[in-house]
Amino acid sequence: MAKVKVTVIKKFKSKDVFGEDYKNPKGEIIPECPVFQEGQVLISKDGEKPEGFCGFGWRTIQPEAMVLAFGGNFWESWTEPGTMYVACPDGIRPVCFKLERIEE
Repeated sequence: MAKVKVTVIKKFKSKDVFGEDYKNPKGEIIPECPVFQEGQVLISKDGEKPEGFCGFGWRTIQPEAMVLAFGGNFWESWTEPGTMYVACPDGIRPVCFKLERIEE
């Protein structure tokens, strides 16, 4: 099973999604995702969630990571072989990831 490199491509603020800051019921502005930093790289080994990876985000990207780990690819007209882009489904402050199979 191959390792999978996960790169944080972009973090979005609620203002990017809604055109204005989104506030919770207490009136506090919801900040961008506090877990990841743009450009951050994490490695999945043996199909496991990388240390420090958000469980919510991992549950979302894990199916694509497993396809890559087992040597699969996605649509050739969409991405390069061994690569996929996936977004966290947090509708208020999503995060986009690039997944790449590490050939060793």
